[in-house]
Amino acid sequence: METNSTAKHNGTAQNSTAHKTSEHYAIISADCHAGLPTEHYRPYLDSKYHPALDDFLAERKAMLAARAEAGMSHDEYEEEWTSQEGYSGGWDAATRDKELDNDGVVGEIMFPDSDSISGTTCPPFGAGIGATGELDGDLAFAGATAHNRWLAELCADSPLRRAGVALVPMVFDVERAVKMVEESHEMGLRGGIAIPTMWVNYEPYHHPKYDIVWERCAALDMPVHVHSGPAPRHEYLDNMGIYVSEVILWAYRPLRFMLWGGVFERHPDLKFVVTESGAYWVPDMLWQMHNQYESMGGSAKISKQLGAAVPRNPVEYFDRNCFLGASTTKRNELARRYAIGIDNIMWGNDFPHPEGTWPHTAEYLRKSFGDIPIDETAQMLGGVAAEVYNFDLEALAPTVERIGPTPTDLGQDELQNQAKWETAKRLGRYWETGVDPAEAFGVF
Repeated sequence: METNSTAKHNGTAQNSTAHKTSEHYAIISADCHAGLPTEHYRPYLDSKYHPALDDFLAERKAMLAARAEAGMSHDEYEEEWTSQEGYSGGWDAATRDKELDNDGVVGEIMFPDSDSISGTTCPPFGAGIGATGELDGDLAFAGATAHNRWLAELCADSPLRRAGVALVPMVFDVERAVKMVEESHEMGLRGGIAIPTMWVNYEPYHHPKYDIVWERCAALDMPVHVHSGPAPRHEYLDNMGIYVSEVILWAYRPLRFMLWGGVFERHPDLKFVVTESGAYWVPDMLWQMHNQYESMGGSAKISKQLGAAVPRNPVEYFDRNCFLGASTTKRNELARRYAIGIDNIMWGNDFPHPEGTWPHTAEYLRKSFGDIPIDETAQMLGGVAAEVYNFDLEALAPTVERIGPTPTDLGQDELQNQAKWETAKRLGRYWETGVDPAEAFGVF
């Protein structure tokens, strides 16, 4: 018999209805970036921090010069990428709307750091997506405040389409963080908050000290995000291969702590999002957690320890509370969507980063989603994000009709697509369905 979780992740849940207006997909990018050139944050920064900003800019200039001298810069590539007309959409509202229109994106979730090559558009003092517990706490809050003030202005320019994510470096001061959550909500940053991915020497996120932050975020319906980027780079000795192999691990590590640590039991309405970290790792993590939880039930001591914090299987908390801003979702991940959870996957174009799909999103969508059933496509491209971030699809309908692609544009044949995925859908989360993966794929 299918469990509720199995039914949901086989695409039969109520939330899997298509989110389209007429025949057009309402595409919402769960991962976009916006940020001023760092020196332009000065008017948004409290004046007492202006000398510190001068020091920060001087230090970064020296660092970039040293990297160039060591042959570690990417001047030609950077010049080619940043010279594109649409690149200024990272901070210019009119250009941004034009580029999103061209990509067929009706709504977006906005993170900082529009320049991912040299970091010239990061918020002051490293308070952007690279923020960790290694920063100076007071400066981190100052830089985050400056970015949030500017972002609120950008979102106000097109509030139906933009959901800004406020920066909240809560590891340094939870009471200050709660105040920042409330201020961000009042400013209209309905995308929620982004917290440091790495807490370093501070308490991890299942610690009770953070409960007051989770409570306010849940009450205000402000999703909490971690975003890929930070990693212990000092250990890698500038080896990029090690970094790219491990960076996603650090992004989803907080999720493990929160699932096992009872955060979602204590705060059942909290939404937690892991962004720009793929989704390929999810089935194995859930399979592992499911097995570990079930096996722990055989030990009275361990079962007692778990019972107070997580009286349910961690997979249930993932299904209810957790989402994936799975930018530029890969074919491997789409093929495993029934095990990952269609109602947890949110596609993103990563605008305006070069590792994203902009400005070739139309071509990407045809290649990636051409054989995916229409209702599932609609859910992953925008339906899940519309629910998580409360987008008003009715109000956005005219824009969707104007720019949204159709199933025909994606080359989708519904009957053929449904038939193609019958085996994968039957397999689903095989630890729940009981289907032998080898048998399901014809391996005996």
